[in-house]
Amino acid sequence: MGRIGDSQAGVAAYVKHLVGSSPRRLDGMKIVLDCANGAAYDVGPSVLEQARRDRDHDPCRARRPQHQPQLWFDAPRRPAEGSRQHGAHAGFAFDGDADRCLAVDETGAVVDGDHILAILALAARDAGRLTESTVVATVISNLGFVHALEGAGITVVQTAVGDRYVLEAMRTGGFNLGGEQSGHVIMGDYATTGDGVLTAVHIAARMRETGSTLSELASVMTRLPQVLVNVPDVDKSRAETDPTLQGAVAIATARLGDTGRVLLRQSGTEPLVRVMVEATTPEEAAEVADYLASIVRSTLAL
Repeated sequence: MGRIGDSQAGVAAYVKHLVGSSPRRLDGMKIVLDCANGAAYDVGPSVLEQARRDRDHDPCRARRPQHQPQLWFDAPRRPAEGSRQHGAHAGFAFDGDADRCLAVDETGAVVDGDHILAILALAARDAGRLTESTVVATVISNLGFVHALEGAGITVVQTAVGDRYVLEAMRTGGFNLGGEQSGHVIMGDYATTGDGVLTAVHIAARMRETGSTLSELASVMTRLPQVLVNVPDVDKSRAETDPTLQGAVAIATARLGDTGRVLLRQSGTEPLVRVMVEATTPEEAAEVADYLASIVRSTLAL
């Protein structure tokens, strides 16, 4: 049936690879980690510790159980508390298998995957390492992310939701950076899939390189208010073809213009349609989303 082994040599080689990938030492940085009692429980602190010469302050290893995958999205709460309590420069939260990473800045504010990807894209561009000046993201990346990168002369290629689609587009186009809003970032120069610890190291290195706080780095993009409404028990197969619904989407899109957008997606596992709207204000986003959700219910009812 197979064998399970504990390869300390493999762990050491992996840690050495991640530490060696960092363009800057992390001397003197104080970092809080939430390893979610998962795959990064040992490697995460080891990598951050070895990336620093100054061992006076050890990273705070805040561990919490992870009972369901969706609970991971609450994980930044713990490093946020630690960041404020310990006066840390930043905090990082990994999910169970450590392929995703979210961050909190020095004030305890959450820095999501869009902000992280934007920070890494600018760092790679400045170092001359961003292939074709292009980043791969998904269709649910915030419009503020797209505007910020395009304003910096970086092309954003958008795919369907899922890291498999991001990776496929990266391989097809020969690009070396892509990711999702959820914090799944693929740095093709160093890994073939998402790696939360790798992401954390390079965010910390960018802070060290620029002398900027994480909140200052994250301010490169302004996140537009985003509202998501799930409409259950509908015929999702007609979401892209129903003329009434598509007409409503066209009207909403024209109303928002360049300052917002509308996205309707079929769930891959449930009989529901996801309505996502971004606008300049939360009120406008909610109004348009509720309007489109009502059209979905009435036109696609089972």
